[in-house]
Amino acid sequence: MRARGWWAAAVRPSPAGLLIGYLVDCALGDPRRGHPVAGIGALASAVQRHTYADSRIAGSAHCALCVASIGVAGALAARPLAANGTARTLLTAAVTWAVLGGTTLIRVGNDVADCLESDDVPGARELIPSLCGRDPDALDEPGICRAALESVAENTSDATVGALVWGALAGVPGLLIYRTANTLDAMIGHRNARYNRFGWAAARFDDVLNILPARIAGALVVAAGPDRRGAVLAWRRDAPAHPSPNAGVVEASFAGALGIGLGGITVYLHRTENRPTLGDGRAPTSTDLRAALALSRQVQVGALATATAIAWWRARRS
Repeated sequence: MRARGWWAAAVRPSPAGLLIGYLVDCALGDPRRGHPVAGIGALASAVQRHTYADSRIAGSAHCALCVASIGVAGALAARPLAANGTARTLLTAAVTWAVLGGTTLIRVGNDVADCLESDDVPGARELIPSLCGRDPDALDEPGICRAALESVAENTSDATVGALVWGALAGVPGLLIYRTANTLDAMIGHRNARYNRFGWAAARFDDVLNILPARIAGALVVAAGPDRRGAVLAWRRDAPAHPSPNAGVVEASFAGALGIGLGGITVYLHRTENRPTLGDGRAPTSTDLRAALALSRQVQVGALATATAIAWWRARRS
């Protein structure tokens, strides 16, 4: 019972901290040097040198060790501040800023659109690795537009909505656990010879944590998008065919809301996939990418409002 009370205090959310952290991200974006999330990646890489084996059991142990160590560290930092509202708010704000990536996502997306609108296709191609894991050399101008727009849609949920939701549900530990899961999925959640088994647990854990955030993001796209009926139709009809149970929801909703078509041949550095078609419209252009970026910001603001409301309700109950 005492341990349960300790943990409940550690995961108590701070609605003001979430709001301040989001506003700092809007103002500053990601730090150019010494990004805290890079520390999560460095820790995971160091642990992997001792845990790697070509098996799901080893991968599950690796995932559990990384997630538990960072989650417990967050709880140990948050618990002593549980009764100090100002300190808890400041800690939550700092961690929220560290784990969010929505502003940098929009900045890079706008840079891609700028390059395309000035006919600088090589420049746009150089920016693609900052957005997703596609093979940039395999992308022509329409392919760059599609890759950027799909990444904006997926990462609107991953880089902002998911973090805010888990910050509202589980405070500082929730923020850190969510970002750790997301980082592990990006590092080892790949379907290739090295990580197909070892990365299985990381990919599945990330899927589980994103079930709720992706659907909140989809609902916000429906609410904020220019074509609500199209967004709902694409979500219900096309999302189930996507290989990701969560990315499909957000990408299909964006496609339907913007009246464009996404999906098709998708070339990564180590594999090629034939993704299902999402939406009924034409291929996206740089104008559609701009519209997607504006919609992404609206969804992020809606997620902030939702998360702060949840956090306020939880804080009042605790």
